[in-house]
Amino acid sequence: MAARPNLVLFMPDELRADALAGYGNPVTRTPHFDRLAAEGVRFDQCHVQFPVCGASRCSMLTGWPAHVRGHRSLYYFLRPDEPNLFRDLRRAGYDVYWFGKNDALAAASFADSVTEWRDRSPPLSAATLAEFASGGQTPGSTTMLFSASGDRRAGGDYANLQAAIRFLERRERDRPFCIFLALSQPHPPYRAPDGFHDLYDPDELPPLVPPGLSGKPPFHAALRGACNLSAVDERTLRRVRAVYLGQACYSDWLLGELIDALERTGHAATTALVATSDHGDYAGDYGLIEKWPAGQEDCLTRVPLVARLPGGAAGHVVAEMVELFDLMPTFLELAGGVASHTHFARTLVRQLNGAPGDTGRAAFTEGGYNPYEPQAFEPLLMGGVYEPKTRLQNEQPATVARCASIRTQTHRLVVRPGGGSELYDCAADPGLTENLIEDPSSAGVRDALRERLLGWYVMTSGVPAPDKDARGLPPFLRTPSFGAAAAVAGYLD
Repeated sequence: MAARPNLVLFMPDELRADALAGYGNPVTRTPHFDRLAAEGVRFDQCHVQFPVCGASRCSMLTGWPAHVRGHRSLYYFLRPDEPNLFRDLRRAGYDVYWFGKNDALAAASFADSVTEWRDRSPPLSAATLAEFASGGQTPGSTTMLFSASGDRRAGGDYANLQAAIRFLERRERDRPFCIFLALSQPHPPYRAPDGFHDLYDPDELPPLVPPGLSGKPPFHAALRGACNLSAVDERTLRRVRAVYLGQACYSDWLLGELIDALERTGHAATTALVATSDHGDYAGDYGLIEKWPAGQEDCLTRVPLVARLPGGAAGHVVAEMVELFDLMPTFLELAGGVASHTHFARTLVRQLNGAPGDTGRAAFTEGGYNPYEPQAFEPLLMGGVYEPKTRLQNEQPATVARCASIRTQTHRLVVRPGGGSELYDCAADPGLTENLIEDPSSAGVRDALRERLLGWYVMTSGVPAPDKDARGLPPFLRTPSFGAAAAVAGYLD
């Protein structure tokens, strides 16, 4: 391994792991993710800390679960008084370049955390805005299914990738760098460029997880009702999945362009390349679309994590559980830096060099927000494809209530204090179709997982500030008072 490798974090938005061939999808063709795995390490069970963009990314950059500082919102990002990976990398002597969307740092945090930041995405076209307003291709139901987006080289993701490639083509730098490519695909609406949008036949896809399963939390039925998804037939939902998989393949093509650029510019041998995502997408499973802040299914929490390290292992698969926020201490160890704060993530450098994972490790995911924290809720977005979701949150806040889950190699327990808790045997039931929370034969597993989840909360429930305050009283100095006679006007005459 290079003493201090350059670091590149390639992050498509909303990419579930099982959309990729290397994670078991029997239909999709994702050769560039496959190549990266063959030349590096694939983490089979990487789970996120929260199923929504902003909260997940805040955890990724801090090594903190969402509850440590309340980062559960799309409108509350990492502020200057909070730590973040990029600031620590800069303190370690790295230049940090950010190309793409935000959903992670407050505006005031950029100046001392990122060397240069740009989002090259063009404004939405009139045709796209019209589809947003009309609800897309399924009038009367909100499926977020749109028409194709056109040339693969005309969108924002390609523009941001090209900005990163132009940086790689520079020759004058003498400091190690970190590039964060925060892309937008395959985030809905479900639309892909020409050549990807119709890449897969809906009739040839594996079965979707069906809607209307017993034992599911109330938001399943509520969200289907709000979006009128019950009026949509299965083939339309399969069409949603097919287009989503096309979007995933477009992300794979972009990754291939990046890999080629690293080789062409001579950086491949000195650069650690990591590809992952912030959360997944229902994409038709359970009769649902997009995501939900209180959703805890594997299709939302399990994301790809594939990494190639100079001099590291090749073709290695880590089967054990890891968490997305493990990237923070991993990057810092590779950079020779030190985290500026207490955190709860684990470095993956050993695994990148061929070691197995941590046997018995579990992953923890939180979700939702409650009415006593209205500042966390998404505002009602009138008109267009996001009105049904945001209206449901605001009018029925119980559907988005806080929850937490623990995921082991074999089971997932979801605790919902307001009701609707869940337990699944993930090994026997990978679609999470049979809720075992009331099954007497599963009581031992349920109680053990509940105890472990409680212990995790106790051990991660808060982090003290790094500095200390004096215990004594500060000096008190009385300020003199001269009364009304000391008016300023008298001294200006």
